[in-house]
Amino acid sequence: MAREASMKQFEQDRKEATRIAARLLLASGTTSPRVGGVGETTIHIIDDECAIEELCQTMERMAEENKRWGFFKRDAVILRDADAVLVVTSLRCASDPGDFNCNLCGRLTCEYKRQAERLPDEPGIAFRGPLCIFRANNIGYAVDSMVALARNLGVDYGVYWSAGAAAMRMRTVPKSTGFALAVAISAIEKSPFRDIPKKYDEINEATMNDRIIKRLWPQFRSIYS
Repeated sequence: MAREASMKQFEQDRKEATRIAARLLLASGTTSPRVGGVGETTIHIIDDECAIEELCQTMERMAEENKRWGFFKRDAVILRDADAVLVVTSLRCASDPGDFNCNLCGRLTCEYKRQAERLPDEPGIAFRGPLCIFRANNIGYAVDSMVALARNLGVDYGVYWSAGAAAMRMRTVPKSTGFALAVAISAIEKSPFRDIPKKYDEINEATMNDRIIKRLWPQFRSIYS
């Protein structure tokens, strides 16, 4: 019993460590530089197992909407091994360009960007562009600060736009969000975010076990019932 208790305590402490790390990463991302020094980025922590599972299921459903999004299924399997997911948003890149006339969005002036028709809110579309790239770049500054701290804290991390798009689809981020990225973190023996095969959603251990159980369970039930 003592050994079982110690393992249970280790698991609790491991998860608590990542919860603390997630909040430190939030602070680091929040204080990162901003274009024009104007606050427009928010960071939202998802560390409840059921909430992470809901995010992963949304990613799997989105994978069916666009033939280029097949990797969403692989990302969903990876994120199921995450202890926490931080969603970083850009709140003004869709509706409020920076008035720099930089042309990165493909428009001649920022006023043309304001008048441009946005993509429809429908399946198969992740982010409703055109977006102000200068505004959206704030996410890059925040994510860079977060992953730099993650390295120093010794937690594994991965960055996923698929999870950011799914969080927007679920309405778990502010309504004005035009772009979002997700930073997943974990503290387990093997990083779930590195050295991943292309078809990980098909060959990972959990998925293979599910297939075996689904295939063999009817036979066991008929034999032993």
